[in-house]
Amino acid sequence: MSIKVGDQAPDFSLVALGENGPEVVKLSEQTGEKNILLLFVPMAFTGVCTEQFCAISGGLGEYANLNCTVFGISGDNPFAQAAWAEKEGIKLKLLSDYDHKAAEAYGTTYEQFLPEKNLIMGGVSKRSAFIIDKAGIIQYAEVNDSPGDLPNSEAIKTKLAELS
Repeated sequence: MSIKVGDQAPDFSLVALGENGPEVVKLSEQTGEKNILLLFVPMAFTGVCTEQFCAISGGLGEYANLNCTVFGISGDNPFAQAAWAEKEGIKLKLLSDYDHKAAEAYGTTYEQFLPEKNLIMGGVSKRSAFIIDKAGIIQYAEVNDSPGDLPNSEAIKTKLAELS
Protein backbone atom coordinates (compact mmCIF):
# COMPACT_ATOMS: atom_id res chain seq x y z
CA MET A 1 0.00 0.00 0.00
CA SER A 2 1.41 3.37 -0.94
CA ILE A 3 1.73 6.35 1.34
CA LYS A 4 -1.14 8.85 1.30
CA VAL A 5 -1.42 12.60 1.76
CA GLY A 6 -1.43 13.35 5.48
CA ASP A 7 0.81 10.42 6.43
CA GLN A 8 4.12 10.90 8.18
CA ALA A 9 6.86 10.38 5.60
CA PRO A 10 8.75 7.15 6.26
CA ASP A 11 12.34 7.92 7.18
CA PHE A 12 15.19 6.36 5.24
CA SER A 13 18.95 6.37 4.99
CA LEU A 14 20.14 6.13 1.40
CA VAL A 15 23.53 6.53 -0.23
CA ALA A 16 24.51 9.32 -2.60
CA LEU A 17 27.88 9.72 -4.27
CA GLY A 18 29.32 13.03 -3.07
CA GLU A 19 32.55 14.82 -3.86
CA ASN A 20 34.41 12.73 -1.27
CA GLY A 21 32.78 9.40 -2.10
CA PRO A 22 29.66 7.69 -0.78
CA GLU A 23 27.64 9.62 1.80
CA VAL A 24 24.53 8.69 3.73
CA VAL A 25 21.49 10.92 3.28
CA LYS A 26 18.90 10.49 6.02
CA LEU A 27 15.46 11.92 5.20
CA SER A 28 14.77 13.01 8.79
CA GLU A 29 17.92 15.16 8.68
CA GLN A 30 16.68 16.91 5.54
CA THR A 31 13.26 17.97 6.82
CA GLY A 32 12.57 21.21 8.64
CA GLU A 33 14.04 23.96 6.49
CA LYS A 34 12.60 23.24 3.04
CA ASN A 35 9.91 21.09 1.50
CA ILE A 36 11.21 17.94 -0.18
CA LEU A 37 10.25 16.38 -3.51
CA LEU A 38 11.10 12.69 -3.77
CA LEU A 39 11.08 11.30 -7.31
CA PHE A 40 11.29 7.51 -7.52
CA VAL A 41 12.21 6.08 -10.93
CA PRO A 42 12.63 2.47 -12.11
CA MET A 43 16.27 2.57 -13.22
CA ALA A 44 19.18 4.60 -14.55
CA PHE A 45 20.16 4.76 -18.20
CA THR A 46 16.60 4.26 -19.47
CA GLY A 47 14.87 6.66 -21.83
CA VAL A 48 11.95 7.92 -19.74
CA CYS A 49 13.97 8.14 -16.51
CA THR A 50 16.69 10.11 -18.29
CA GLU A 51 14.10 12.40 -19.91
CA GLN A 52 12.43 13.03 -16.54
CA PHE A 53 15.60 13.78 -14.59
CA CYS A 54 17.11 15.93 -17.35
CA ALA A 55 13.91 18.02 -17.42
CA ILE A 56 13.96 18.36 -13.62
CA SER A 57 17.67 19.28 -13.73
CA GLY A 58 16.89 22.08 -16.16
CA GLY A 59 14.28 23.47 -13.76
CA LEU A 60 16.05 23.07 -10.42
CA GLY A 61 16.09 26.86 -9.98
CA GLU A 62 12.31 26.91 -10.13
CA TYR A 63 12.13 24.25 -7.41
CA ALA A 64 14.60 26.22 -5.29
CA ASN A 65 12.37 29.28 -5.70
CA LEU A 66 9.50 27.14 -4.40
CA ASN A 67 11.58 26.39 -1.26
CA CYS A 68 12.05 22.76 -2.28
CA THR A 69 14.91 20.26 -2.30
CA VAL A 70 14.59 17.59 -5.00
CA PHE A 71 15.95 14.05 -4.64
CA GLY A 72 15.92 11.40 -7.37
CA ILE A 73 15.76 7.81 -6.13
CA SER A 74 16.41 4.58 -8.01
CA GLY A 75 17.50 1.07 -7.10
CA ASP A 76 20.81 1.49 -8.90
CA ASN A 77 24.09 1.64 -7.02
CA PRO A 78 25.49 5.14 -6.43
CA PHE A 79 28.40 4.62 -8.84
CA ALA A 80 26.04 3.73 -11.70
CA GLN A 81 23.89 6.74 -10.78
CA ALA A 82 26.95 9.01 -10.87
CA ALA A 83 27.96 7.69 -14.31
CA TRP A 84 24.40 8.24 -15.54
CA ALA A 85 24.30 11.78 -14.13
CA GLU A 86 27.65 12.65 -15.71
CA LYS A 87 26.71 11.19 -19.10
CA GLU A 88 23.29 12.88 -19.24
CA GLY A 89 23.92 16.11 -17.31
CA ILE A 90 21.59 15.22 -14.45
CA LYS A 91 22.03 17.80 -11.67
CA LEU A 92 19.59 16.72 -8.96
CA LYS A 93 20.93 14.71 -6.02
CA LEU A 94 20.54 10.99 -6.75
CA LEU A 95 19.95 8.55 -3.91
CA SER A 96 20.63 4.82 -4.18
CA ASP A 97 17.83 2.59 -2.88
CA TYR A 98 19.83 -0.50 -3.81
CA ASP A 99 17.95 -2.81 -1.47
CA HIS A 100 14.56 -1.22 -2.39
CA LYS A 101 13.67 -0.59 1.27
CA ALA A 102 12.65 3.04 0.70
CA ALA A 103 10.53 2.09 -2.32
CA GLU A 104 8.86 -0.62 -0.24
CA ALA A 105 8.23 1.82 2.65
CA TYR A 106 6.55 4.24 0.22
CA GLY A 107 4.59 1.44 -1.47
CA THR A 108 6.00 2.02 -4.92
CA THR A 109 7.45 -1.36 -5.92
CA TYR A 110 6.51 -3.64 -8.78
CA GLU A 111 5.99 -7.29 -7.96
CA GLN A 112 7.54 -7.94 -11.39
CA PHE A 113 8.90 -5.15 -13.57
CA LEU A 114 7.86 -5.43 -17.24
CA PRO A 115 7.51 -9.21 -17.40
CA GLU A 116 6.17 -8.87 -20.97
CA LYS A 117 9.67 -7.63 -21.92
CA ASN A 118 11.36 -10.33 -19.84
CA LEU A 119 12.41 -7.83 -17.14
CA ILE A 120 10.95 -9.87 -14.32
CA MET A 121 12.90 -8.17 -11.55
CA GLY A 122 10.93 -7.66 -8.36
CA GLY A 123 11.24 -4.63 -6.12
CA VAL A 124 11.85 -2.12 -8.92
CA SER A 125 10.26 1.21 -8.05
CA LYS A 126 7.28 2.58 -9.90
CA ARG A 127 7.67 6.12 -11.22
CA SER A 128 6.40 8.12 -8.26
CA ALA A 129 6.45 11.59 -6.71
CA PHE A 130 6.01 12.60 -3.08
CA ILE A 131 6.09 16.08 -1.58
CA ILE A 132 7.07 16.16 2.07
CA ASP A 133 6.49 19.39 3.97
CA LYS A 134 8.85 20.90 6.53
CA ALA A 135 7.12 18.94 9.31
CA GLY A 136 7.72 15.61 7.54
CA ILE A 137 4.11 15.11 6.39
CA ILE A 138 3.22 13.88 2.91
CA GLN A 139 1.44 16.69 1.05
CA TYR A 140 1.37 15.12 -2.43
CA ALA A 141 1.55 11.49 -3.51
CA GLU A 142 1.50 10.08 -7.05
CA VAL A 143 2.40 6.51 -7.94
CA ASN A 144 2.20 5.54 -11.62
CA ASP A 145 1.71 1.90 -12.57
CA SER A 146 3.00 2.47 -16.11
CA PRO A 147 6.76 3.17 -16.18
CA GLY A 148 6.18 5.49 -19.13
CA ASP A 149 3.85 7.85 -17.27
CA LEU A 150 5.58 10.90 -15.81
CA PRO A 151 4.37 12.56 -12.61
CA ASN A 152 2.14 15.62 -13.05
CA SER A 153 4.72 18.40 -12.84
CA GLU A 154 2.12 21.17 -12.86
CA ALA A 155 0.23 19.64 -9.92
CA ILE A 156 3.54 19.23 -8.08
CA LYS A 157 4.55 22.86 -8.67
CA THR A 158 1.08 24.07 -7.66
CA LYS A 159 1.27 22.17 -4.37
CA LEU A 160 4.79 23.44 -3.71
CA ALA A 161 3.64 27.02 -4.33
CA GLU A 162 0.88 26.50 -1.74
CA LEU A 163 3.44 25.24 0.79
CA SER A 164 6.19 27.83 0.24
